[in-house]
Amino acid sequence: MSQIYNQIENALQESIDALVRIYPFLSQVPNLPAIYNNKQDSNIIPIISGGGSGHEPAHFGYVGEGMLTAAISGPIFEPPKAKQIFELIKFVDKGKGVFLIIKNFEKDLKEFSEAITLARQIGIKIKYIVSHDDISIEKLNFRTRHRGVAGTILLHKILGYYALNGASLDELEQVALKLSTSMATLGVATKPANLPNHENDMFKLAPDTISYGIGIHGEEGYRTEKFISSELLANELINKLRMNLKWKPKDPYILLINNLGATTRLEELIFSNDVLQLLDIDRLNIKFIKLGRLITSLNMAGISITLCKLANPEWEEALNSSTNAPSW
Repeated sequence: MSQIYNQIENALQESIDALVRIYPFLSQVPNLPAIYNNKQDSNIIPIISGGGSGHEPAHFGYVGEGMLTAAISGPIFEPPKAKQIFELIKFVDKGKGVFLIIKNFEKDLKEFSEAITLARQIGIKIKYIVSHDDISIEKLNFRTRHRGVAGTILLHKILGYYALNGASLDELEQVALKLSTSMATLGVATKPANLPNHENDMFKLAPDTISYGIGIHGEEGYRTEKFISSELLANELINKLRMNLKWKPKDPYILLINNLGATTRLEELIFSNDVLQLLDIDRLNIKFIKLGRLITSLNMAGISITLCKLANPEWEEALNSSTNAPSW
């Protein structure tokens, strides 16, 4: 299948060039694969997120007032280097410290941890959260993977709201800890991703089959079976999420339905209808719904559900608050 690229090694910079042309409040940090909100009030605690490219609109699409101060990206499915993250931290720091949102992947943790150490060595205050909302399991040992996936976007929006409204570094950390432990995500693929300039898919999936528990870096899931219907697929995912979150009737929840890249809007809506009907049966009180391409895996076809208990009514206000971030 043809993919619309020039030279793949230039893809990240070309995407940055486009974004800063389209959105005047976004600028590239000099000499870094990073974008920042050039209108941010210097009194606000800066929030940074990032990771590999290939997840668009994450993470650049969530930079703006009321969300991220800046985002930094690496090559496809590879995080930026620690020195680059460190330079970005120095760039956005205004003396009050910097908050980082890190996804729970081994390479991301390594690079961001090194950057945090470098920043602290020169006296910059750093707090961070590691998003770990994925509840899929390892195929061999059945351990929960706890990867940072679509729920990370809730951290971007809610923490961005608190920062905009004057939260301190310590207050952001407390909100982040409560929020990150209130959510769970589980996804499924109907078609694997394939890397640019690579003929083969990132894993094998026969026609008319689905893979449960896939990752956003093209990882294979923990179980493959024949696809029957959207309704049965929704039921499988909701059952797993119910077991994890242990909700009760009338509990208030946030719902994200994330398109992993190549799923059509029609499929999104059909699946969303099935999910909402199942949650109605459980008498869950869904206070906020968002669906679409929130964090993708290149051209993977698939979908994920994130449910987050609304442990604080302010989170609903945060989600409904205005932002100029391009992809919220």
